[in-house]
Amino acid sequence: MPTRFQVASGRAVLAAEVHGQGAPVVFLHANVCDSRMWQAQLARVSDTHSAIAYDRRGFGQTLGAAEPHSSVADLMAVIDLLAGGDTPVILVACSRGGRIALDAALRHPERVRGLALIAPGISGAPAPRHAPDITARLAAVQAARAAGERDHANALLAHLWLDGPLAQDGRVAGAARELFLDMNGIALAAPPIGRELDDEAAHARLADIGMPTLVAWGSLDFPHIQARCEGLAARLPDAQGVKLDGTAHLPSLERPEAISNLLTGFLARCEGARQDQAPGNRGLEADGVS
Repeated sequence: MPTRFQVASGRAVLAAEVHGQGAPVVFLHANVCDSRMWQAQLARVSDTHSAIAYDRRGFGQTLGAAEPHSSVADLMAVIDLLAGGDTPVILVACSRGGRIALDAALRHPERVRGLALIAPGISGAPAPRHAPDITARLAAVQAARAAGERDHANALLAHLWLDGPLAQDGRVAGAARELFLDMNGIALAAPPIGRELDDEAAHARLADIGMPTLVAWGSLDFPHIQARCEGLAARLPDAQGVKLDGTAHLPSLERPEAISNLLTGFLARCEGARQDQAPGNRGLEADGVS
């Protein structure tokens, strides 16, 4: 069973949990989920590491009044309390969580020794240009939210982010969809959290990120996210890119075993890099990925 913590950061109380013991690995969730998106991966990683997950402001069980805040500072508060002081950590992050992880690696390079990024956002990246059908789906979400139709907006977002914007609606069913709807339902109902203070422009500084990095993305994700991930893997000095066939934006939910396998291999690579003071083996493999 995990040990649960409450981490103070500004006026927020971040809900966090720690699984297992060992070198710290911190998980950051996507903007349509909360820390439960990592359930399978936390169980696997905790066999060999201290696996730490937390709910960001406006998600899951985290509480707090609206205020100007820094998501990177919130992350560092979690690391300071739960990851053993100055011990460098490995960050595992998806979507907006990936953006925060990249910003943290640039602002605090001495505190981050590895990055496992799944469909990450990148601060300072050019705004995407969507095809008309995707633009229409995004507009439908905004219309539903403006009309107060929270359940309808949640269903539309499940199609976009869980199934994939160009995939069949309902492609991912069962427990994964139920969990998505519950996590994102909480986020949609959350009160405003206040202005984000982080203003990094990581897109212009990617060459400065020298730690071992895994970049993974799904072949059914938004086209601009796939292109962004391919470019990120090419630009980072010590990165490996992995494309997951038949998967959209949240592979930890729909392909949990494949993501757990990727993380196990990447963590071994990071441990080897730390011991040898040299980049590890780039030849990670997992079933069904290319």
